Amino acid sequence: MAKAKIAVNGYGTIGKRVADAVRAQDDMEVVGVSKTKPNYEASIAHQMGYDIYAPAENLGAFEKAGIPAAGTIEEMLEKAELVVDCTPGGIGEKNKPMYEKAGIKAIWQGGESHPIAGFSFNAASNYEGALGRQFVRIVSCNTTALCRVISPIDRELGVKKVRVVLARRAADPNDVKKGPINAIVPDPIRLPSHHGPDVRSVLPHIDITSAALKIPTTLMHLHTVNMETNTDCTVADIKRILGSQSRILFVGQGISSTAEIIEYARDIGRPRYDIWENCIWEESITVHEKELYFFLAVHQESITIPENVDAIRAMMEFENDGAKSIEKTNKAIGL
Repeated sequence: MAKAKIAVNGYGTIGKRVADAVRAQDDMEVVGVSKTKPNYEASIAHQMGYDIYAPAENLGAFEKAGIPAAGTIEEMLEKAELVVDCTPGGIGEKNKPMYEKAGIKAIWQGGESHPIAGFSFNAASNYEGALGRQFVRIVSCNTTALCRVISPIDRELGVKKVRVVLARRAADPNDVKKGPINAIVPDPIRLPSHHGPDVRSVLPHIDITSAALKIPTTLMHLHTVNMETNTDCTVADIKRILGSQSRILFVGQGISSTAEIIEYARDIGRPRYDIWENCIWEESITVHEKELYFFLAVHQESITIPENVDAIRAMMEFENDGAKSIEKTNKAIGL
């Protein structure tokens, strides 16, 4: 079987997870990952057996640190058919000319805006639209989660409108430079937040408005979702629709917080306690006069990882059926 040759530019919170997920697939291989500095993540990448590439001006620092560098980032791109850009928001846009010069396909993350690729991706919503594309943007963690619940309900019942309030984690667990420490911050103060427009980059026909708060936690985001459907439905209908989606997980059995969801992931042996699924409290699902409500938790570090894999498969045209790609990805990573 031919394998897609994938480069991962940026081996941080998302990049290391993307690299591991790609390596788990039988139709893809990682030709290299990049780091700008020889830090502990670069050392781990070396221990994991990844070839490490760096900016030309930093190669000497890697040699001095005793972490072998295989070459420059440009040399990594020469070995690749597709690059997954996992650099911090705003850096990916600066990298685009480098990818165009290399003549390869590229994927960006949700930290970049929709115009960078002209196509924003969610596997459950618009997989077929990514087939054969040169450039694709994976939407953010929160947008991924919202698309996963809106799409199946819209297909079956029709969605008239969506209103969402997001309580956002302030920073990732390893980020010691950000806050707030003891505050709740409207994010942004001017409403609505960017999450609704981002959903419309995937589902342009959906009427959605969102508001967000930044809170002192690093574990997960929490959404309060209100959705009005065009067709009458019951709680049982919503549970059936959402329960049929492999990347939606109902939580209960005494789980009453995001901390307990993370502990659950640890207990079942998930790598890095990753929760790739949307986590919905089953007992929170409520329906009243075509309006439904539920609580949804989002593990920001990992939820977009399977979407990156599916986007690669679509862009390389290895699988034309989105459902089949989702099944293949899920099985390979252990979801």
